[in-house]
Amino acid sequence: MKHRFNGHAQFTGGYEAAGRLTTDNLNTQISIPGAMGGADVGTNPDELLLGAATTCFIITLSVMFKRHGLTLADLNVKSTAVVDVTDGVFTYEAIHYDVTIDTTAPEDRRSLITRFVHKSEASCMITRALAGNVDVIIDDITINFIEES
Repeated sequence: MKHRFNGHAQFTGGYEAAGRLTTDNLNTQISIPGAMGGADVGTNPDELLLGAATTCFIITLSVMFKRHGLTLADLNVKSTAVVDVTDGVFTYEAIHYDVTIDTTAPEDRRSLITRFVHKSEASCMITRALAGNVDVIIDDITINFIEES
């Protein structure tokens, strides 16, 4: 089975201009970031790639919890992209994650949950698409074991 996702982008003007990106569930302005000399309106490819990777990772991790019958009270992922600009060449170098998990799972599941975090990062389709080009690094995992209410 193949899934298709549709998008349309329009951009008017030059480097300091702005445009619009529309997909089935997203409608946003786009431009080059202000830090890179652009209009800094809406979002940009760097943020969109970071958002795609982060949402793919967090959704994949939540599915792992569900499939293994573990309760996930809350899941937060802070992500940072590192883009290098050398001699006018832009290189998306890395994505870093800090993961915080609140779960009612028993504390003896800590190593399993940690394994799920790493497996989710590695098996997410966006991470797999970036493989060999962008380093994806989990910097920190915090697991808070909470009692069921």
